[in-house]
Amino acid sequence: MTTPSAPVAPSAWQLGRRQLARDFRAGELRLLVVAVMLAVAALTAVGFFADRINAGLARDARQLLGGDAIVASDQPPPSEIVAKARALGLATAVAANFPSMGRAPDEQGGATRLVSVKAVSDAYPLRGKLTHTVPGAGEVDIAAGPAPGTVWVDAAVLDALGLRVGDALLLGDARLKIARVIVIEPDRGTGFASLAPRVMLNEADLPATGLVQPASRISYRLAVAAPAGRDAAVGQFVAWAENEIKAKNLRGIRIESLATGRPEMRQTLDRAEKFLNLVALLAALLAAVAVGIASRDFADRHLDDCAMLRVLGLPQRTIALQYLIEFALVGFIASVGGLAIGFAVHYVFVWLLAGLVDAVLPPASAWPALFGAGVGFTLLFGFGVAPVLQLARVPPLRVIRRDVGALKPASLAVLGAGTLGFAALLLAVASDLRLGLIAVGGFAAAVLVFALLSWLALVVLRSAVPDARAPRWLILATRQLAARPAFAVLQVSALAVGLLALVLLALLRTDLVSSWRQATPKDAPNRFVINVQPPQAEAFQEKIRSFGVTRYDWFPMIRGRLVAVDGKPIGPDDFADPRARRLVDREFNLSHSATLPEHNQVSAGRWTNGEANAVSVEEGLAETLGLKLGQVLRFDLGGTTVEGRITSLRKVDWSSMRVNFFVLFPTATMADAPVSYIAAYQAPSTPGFDNAISRDFPNITSIDVSASIAQVQRVLDQVVRAVEFLFGFTLAAGLVVLFAAVSATRESRAREFAVMRALGASARLLAQVQRAELLGVGALAGLLASIAAIIVSWALARWVFEFSWNPSPIVPLAGAVAGALLALAAGWWGLREVLRRPVVQTLRQAADL
Repeated sequence: MTTPSAPVAPSAWQLGRRQLARDFRAGELRLLVVAVMLAVAALTAVGFFADRINAGLARDARQLLGGDAIVASDQPPPSEIVAKARALGLATAVAANFPSMGRAPDEQGGATRLVSVKAVSDAYPLRGKLTHTVPGAGEVDIAAGPAPGTVWVDAAVLDALGLRVGDALLLGDARLKIARVIVIEPDRGTGFASLAPRVMLNEADLPATGLVQPASRISYRLAVAAPAGRDAAVGQFVAWAENEIKAKNLRGIRIESLATGRPEMRQTLDRAEKFLNLVALLAALLAAVAVGIASRDFADRHLDDCAMLRVLGLPQRTIALQYLIEFALVGFIASVGGLAIGFAVHYVFVWLLAGLVDAVLPPASAWPALFGAGVGFTLLFGFGVAPVLQLARVPPLRVIRRDVGALKPASLAVLGAGTLGFAALLLAVASDLRLGLIAVGGFAAAVLVFALLSWLALVVLRSAVPDARAPRWLILATRQLAARPAFAVLQVSALAVGLLALVLLALLRTDLVSSWRQATPKDAPNRFVINVQPPQAEAFQEKIRSFGVTRYDWFPMIRGRLVAVDGKPIGPDDFADPRARRLVDREFNLSHSATLPEHNQVSAGRWTNGEANAVSVEEGLAETLGLKLGQVLRFDLGGTTVEGRITSLRKVDWSSMRVNFFVLFPTATMADAPVSYIAAYQAPSTPGFDNAISRDFPNITSIDVSASIAQVQRVLDQVVRAVEFLFGFTLAAGLVVLFAAVSATRESRAREFAVMRALGASARLLAQVQRAELLGVGALAGLLASIAAIIVSWALARWVFEFSWNPSPIVPLAGAVAGALLALAAGWWGLREVLRRPVVQTLRQAADL
């Protein structure tokens, strides 16, 4: 007769799987999974989108430049540079760019229009293709330029001059046939001249126009491209060209890259990514708080179960492994779910931000997915495992004595390691150290301040409510809070953190986003008029006022060259920075004004109206040239020497579409300075306005930037929609924190209410006590959160997004009211069953205490 074998004890892996299934069915892991999933989804959605955008820009960099490398100059490219490129086996193409006036033939009205002329060689473009329309064929992509005798033009040229494809366009002394309409010119870039509509012609026709004169301001671009498999030759050429420019001190020549050739694309995408990263950071921070609260509540619910396992002989090591395995599986499930949601959501971003990158984006890499999974596991193990591991140390005595084996605060070492690891991940997510430090550091400081202030509030509360005169429900509510100060501090702090994110989101959506829009408002000037001569000043202003233009920028404009600092002559050789060398090597625009322009801010020093022998310098120029307050600058203004001491530095928003200057003299007049005037205004919709101005003042140059402003506004609208969409994740994370904070005290409330009901307290009285406690805690948390949100928003506006922002004084009051109502709603949902338990059940629970 065989003896039956002893049953084999289940492994930690089996116990972990079974525990996971039981807890999922019981709903114990709901908050943990939702919190982690929201954080991973928000971060990976932004990560996938940013990864594809960056990959697309890297792929399209050569097309955006029109070649593998560009040598830009204000003179025809030196022959030795062209020869070196060809000697290395590189293909070359040359383009010349300059502004001029295009005209319709007299028999077709003779209208004129400022255009941006681009003369290209036969090899243009070396990279990318131009998209244009051909009558009867629609849009066509072609890697070639116009044939001799023809021009390709933007549609705006046809509209302005009343011409059609096949008509003649007069350009200088040449009469050229309009062959095609340009739709996309990938290497167009930016610049003042590029704002005008394009006219592209073959370089063979350029001499016939007679537009190239010795004093003409023309920019040349030599593009080079390597054959397939010979990219190293481009690097050799760039290195040689940079050394040649430096060794021979070739002025006005520079090597261009994507960052310098298309800065508007990079700047727009960077700002959009900052907004999206900020919202994703808030979601992750809230998820960390929710995981910490929910995991402690989870551990508290399993104390009795673990005590029974200890009685049945399960080793502590096995219990610890069981819950580690369970949390690892929870992290895997939540991370996979978050990754799936994030991957789907990033397609919404691609749709909302369609047009920022016109080309089809390449597929995303695996890095955002790996990073998101790392965030998910860091959240669980950094903030959730510490209380759960204490379950392995629950004494078996707890089976008969419920007062032993309670959870203890987690060790500072465990919490510190988890917090530092998570903070490092968030700083990596931010992609901007300043943004990450303000968001992460602001929340960390806010938690400490919230805990301190809530503890002080409890101290005050103990003596603020007189027992003799106060209603009974208020006395009980205050005693409830005072009886468990640790829970009260935790609850107020957690609620305040959740509300901090929600208030911060509200401020971002309203004030900060509005400030961003105001940087380029819808009523921004769409006409820039230059070369208005002093005798025409009054007549010109009267003319535009007659068309209803009452708001406009009007400044004198002086061309000047910086020639000395503190009496010491300077030149390009005195600077290593390429931009500084270019600024010193050319003239730039100066002006004078008796008062500080309203769209400029003094960032250092002091502006004094009418101060003689003083100058105000734009802070970016001062940084580039190393200029400081108190230094004396000498300028050559067309043969007239002028000096001034730097008395102030100004912050200028160059994207505001307003007239701005590097240097301003704070005086009303400048005698003997060769001056013309510049005006900027929003043109009225009156038909014929531009033609009337050009007819009465034929010498002026009027630049229409309507298309550029429309594009900027479209980009703003797209980015704001994407930010609003991502707000949903953070809003959900904030609500999870509120629910977790309120629900964390559910069991202790149930026991306390059980005793009160056993002693005769009515359900109505207990409901009043619960409502008073939730309203008070929520109002305090909302007030603290609103004040902290104002501080964090101001820091973000000031140092990250560089906006001028003033908070509304009603924000703290609105935050307190919103906090009270949200806490009451979360309490009603999370604690409603506490007051509905049968009396017998509450008595049994009270007897177990």
